[in-house]
Amino acid sequence: MLWSLAATLALPGLAAAAALKIGVTPGSLADSVEVAAKEARAQGLDVQVIEFTDWTTPNTALAAGDIDLNYFQHQAFLDNAIRERGYAFTSVATGLLPNIGLYSLKTQRFADLKEGARVGVANDPVNQGRGLLLLEKAGLIQLREGKGPRAGLDDIVSNPRKLRFVEIEGPQLVRALDDVDLAQGYPAHFVNAGRPQVAGNALLYSGIDDLYYAIRFVSRQDNARDPRIAQFVRIYQTSGAVQAQIHKSFAANDRLYSLPWRKP
Repeated sequence: MLWSLAATLALPGLAAAAALKIGVTPGSLADSVEVAAKEARAQGLDVQVIEFTDWTTPNTALAAGDIDLNYFQHQAFLDNAIRERGYAFTSVATGLLPNIGLYSLKTQRFADLKEGARVGVANDPVNQGRGLLLLEKAGLIQLREGKGPRAGLDDIVSNPRKLRFVEIEGPQLVRALDDVDLAQGYPAHFVNAGRPQVAGNALLYSGIDDLYYAIRFVSRQDNARDPRIAQFVRIYQTSGAVQAQIHKSFAANDRLYSLPWRKP
């Protein structure tokens, strides 16, 4: 939240240091950026990592010039934020891609899902579309042609098993898994909730072809060519220590994430 930013900006001499200020959210993103920041400092680039506890403030802080870069949102989220708020933002680089999965505690195969089974999906349009695309990939539904990641429940044109969809806030899908037959889920959320065994046991995962949902390094358009940003991104993408931290954050299971910048 902004209190952490305000407290940091109050430190004596900070303005003179001209640190590159990067906004992140807690978990795998913050942890990996902290590792990269340590390496950057060793190379002479002063980096300040600022954690926010919500998905709104990192963009308002960036727009206000309080930070130089943020790293918490995928392209779908960014596109929606620009459309709704008119931000003059741009994605300057691709970061890690947290895969999503289709999870069930009641069945081990899609073929065993009963007619009328209850399926939990995210209730926000950005993440719901991603979940529906994975359900289509699993062969459970068919979506209206051309909708892609913007698909919603009204765009389901074929549902042969008469699945009943339950819309749930994204972070709550972890708990909802006990109450539905199948659910869209975020492996990192299961790991953070102390259920890594569930995180690694999805019936199907998204993967590297889900690039639209890779986390982006986002700057304002007016500072996109800042050489400090390019240097930091280079460190993040080439550091073995950063990749080791990402692997650790995802319960040492490489099915739970992808590193798009390493794609051949």
